[in-house]
Amino acid sequence: MPMIFKHLLILNPLRHYVAILRAIVLKGIGLGVLWPHAIALALFATVLLFVSINRFRHQLS
Repeated sequence: MPMIFKHLLILNPLRHYVAILRAIVLKGIGLGVLWPHAIALALFATVLLFVSINRFRHQLS
């Protein structure tokens, strides 16, 4: 895979979700080890929430 795509994969929330899920289910690792992925997912959720709120407010006006 080209390096540019490897770097762009960091912006894919599914990558972080699957990494957390695989580590918990298959390896039994806790979230203490997976905190970078958890923070990335929380950041994606926060950004998406603010975008949704702004679009909803714009739609109401």
